[in-house]
Amino acid sequence: MSIPSRVMERVLQLPPARTRAVRVRRRIPVRTRDGVVLRTDHWEPRLRGAPTILIRTPYGRGGAIGLVSGRLLAERGFHVVMQSCRGTFDSGGEWNPLRYEREDGLDTVAWIERQPWFEGSLFTFGPSYLGFTQWAIASETGPVLKGMLTAVTASAFRDPTYAGGAYALDTILNWATLTSNQGGSTLSFAYKQYRSQSRLRRAWTHLPLSEVDALAAGREVTFFQEWLTHCEPDDPYWTPRGNPDVARVQAPVCMVGGWYDIFLPWQLRDYATLRAAGAAPRLVIGPWTHASPELLGASMREAIAWFRASMDGGASGGVRVHVGGIDEWRELPTWPPSTRSRSWFLQPEGGLAPQPPAASPPDRFRFDPSDPTPSPGGPLLTRQAGRVDNRAVEARPDTLVYTSAVLSADVEAIGPVAATVRVRADGEHFDVFVRVCDVDPDGRSENISDGLVRVAPGQFPPDADGVRAVEVELWPMGYVFRRGHRIRVQLAGGAHPRYARNCGTGDPIGTAIELRPVAQEIWHDPEHPSELRLPA
Repeated sequence: MSIPSRVMERVLQLPPARTRAVRVRRRIPVRTRDGVVLRTDHWEPRLRGAPTILIRTPYGRGGAIGLVSGRLLAERGFHVVMQSCRGTFDSGGEWNPLRYEREDGLDTVAWIERQPWFEGSLFTFGPSYLGFTQWAIASETGPVLKGMLTAVTASAFRDPTYAGGAYALDTILNWATLTSNQGGSTLSFAYKQYRSQSRLRRAWTHLPLSEVDALAAGREVTFFQEWLTHCEPDDPYWTPRGNPDVARVQAPVCMVGGWYDIFLPWQLRDYATLRAAGAAPRLVIGPWTHASPELLGASMREAIAWFRASMDGGASGGVRVHVGGIDEWRELPTWPPSTRSRSWFLQPEGGLAPQPPAASPPDRFRFDPSDPTPSPGGPLLTRQAGRVDNRAVEARPDTLVYTSAVLSADVEAIGPVAATVRVRADGEHFDVFVRVCDVDPDGRSENISDGLVRVAPGQFPPDADGVRAVEVELWPMGYVFRRGHRIRVQLAGGAHPRYARNCGTGDPIGTAIELRPVAQEIWHDPEHPSELRLPA
């Protein structure tokens, strides 16, 4: 029995243990088809006929990771096989994110099937990159795979890397720095991460981007360089790095996501693919960011319940979402709950209303990439993510703000969010960033949902007046704007450093150094209405 496991199970609110008798075998060598040895730990409960959970991770297997994902799951009646991905910690080979997870994962499954303790039922578990390692093998593992729990993740990382067409600089550079700092003791890792913070602050403002990884991590990071170069969605580079056939996955899938998670739109795309293929996945979306501590407990509780139900043949779908603003959970039959939407139109003098706008001149702002518009909070990898006060950025001259009247009744919005922004710019290369905020009676403005689109020649052709109708898909929303509050829309030409700034020249993202400011006009008249569409 482990005292730390007793403490952690209470913190995570896990169901009672089925056994305290757990044996662990460490650093087991699992050899891949090309001869690389992947080091693996096996947490074995003293129970007959226990099913197996496979966890493949680039973040190590010791310390708190082993306690939480190893011992706690084993105590609840599962063999736990935890493996360090190729090139991380004591596993052999080169760390090349995404590239070998399919082959290495399938080879590990084959190894598990040969073990005398394996009784024929395999599950997979994990958040973020650990979720990607699951998707990489899910359609090819066969009937031995009885269930999956994927949290804050997606089956492919290319589109989140270039969300809206812009490089997700904050996420990718933070992750490149984190993975570069791994490998030593916990104390050594913490010290390296602490030192990296000042380097990151300098790196955000540096050009060209091809040099910022060395500034932040102390050395060039190969995958960061490759991801800068291979930016097109149809680039064959990404084919072996995350294009699984999600529709062919036969195992029951449970997905856990967060309203402020970096992967949520693409996680929901995977959910829709499974639904279209006739599957009944379970979906849980909470008030979490990618790094929320509460997310771990929720994921483990869902996993234990889902895996046990799958063993009994009773795993069924359904959707459970947290509704912000009123802090309650809702059970839904599917996602999205409704396809209807309600338009809120930008109005003259900074207004926002359900009625189409009257005739009015456009509003103007100038985006200067030498002083890019910041984006506080939102879907970030770090603990700075989530809902924060936006009043400082709303006071900047490069941010336009449109605010509704005080709401006389609650406005509920659960589902997809989108906007059409009518814009005329004096350049061909610019970004359109849209953010929805809740303004409380004291004037505090907190972000609820946002999205960005990078505009380039050939996209959103201009009309006779030179005005483009730019379509922006925002993060989905589960929220109630309360009576007495106001709904606010922000418009800007960037959201830095969450997205790499648009230099305004069209030069390749990795080598661009010239900065060209772009002036934008936002139109809101009967012929050129700009609107936010909230789910009704």
